Amino acid sequence: MEIAENAALVVVDVQRGFEEEEYWGPRDNPDADRNIAGLIDAWQTTGRPVVFVRHDSLKQDSPLREGYSGNAFKEYVEERRGKGLGPELFLTKSVNSAFHGTPDLDAWLRETGVRQIVVAGIQTNMCAETTARVGGNLGYEVFFALDATYTFDAVGPWGWRLSAQELSRATAVTLHGGGFARVVRSEELVAAAK
Repeated sequence: MEIAENAALVVVDVQRGFEEEEYWGPRDNPDADRNIAGLIDAWQTTGRPVVFVRHDSLKQDSPLREGYSGNAFKEYVEERRGKGLGPELFLTKSVNSAFHGTPDLDAWLRETGVRQIVVAGIQTNMCAETTARVGGNLGYEVFFALDATYTFDAVGPWGWRLSAQELSRATAVTLHGGGFARVVRSEELVAAAK
């Protein structure tokens, strides 16, 4: 795997509100936060661009709503912001894709000459997956760091239930099989970035 010198790491919605288990329910991948931190560190020390994405939910009861403590980045992300040797972007959004936020992610990446992105963050099958799909549609080479994401159990139509692990596997199969992204492990990305 070759990671470009200017490949951008897109850190999606790693916010305190996702710690509220009673709201979200059971999650998968307890190692995700450690893996996200490792990717940020690798990107920052090698001078690669890092994009920090924050979800400003429009739902009144959401732990991610603006003005609520859960809207803030998790501590390990906040303490890393502004510490990298490369360019950094902070953007906010109220929909699933980081490409539909403010400022314009696509414009920023193109201005910096970025053609390769790595997606990590929360939730695997929601904002992380949607960001990867849109990135792929826009022509970026997308790497999806599956073990640097996590999600929660969910209920769909007709009472269908899927566990967080099943949803993560479905995301991996969809992104990989559909040609949206190359699904990889964070350790592969860290090794390739060095």
